[in-house]
Amino acid sequence: MTARSQSFINLTEPMLQRICAEYLEMPGLQLTVEQAQRLWGLDKETCERALEFLLETRFLVRTRRNLYARPTDGSVAMPSLRMAKASLDGSRAGGFTRALAS
Repeated sequence: MTARSQSFINLTEPMLQRICAEYLEMPGLQLTVEQAQRLWGLDKETCERALEFLLETRFLVRTRRNLYARPTDGSVAMPSLRMAKASLDGSRAGGFTRALAS
């Protein structure tokens, strides 16, 4: 197993829930990849994949200064992190399943 595939295995639903919770608990939180790595104790590749997944779900946005932040503060729900069913057309795997398969 390569280091790349192993880092994607480490991308788990509890990890994503923790990251979402941190952003919801600290309105205005803006982090670089390096700061996020330190905060959550993740390797760079896993951290980048988690942040990219949260960008894709529109839970986070990336600012012009390459900071990861919430698009709005206030009452916002966490993204659904349930396993997605395969689509009939096979054009796009959804949600968390796609994050693991990347």
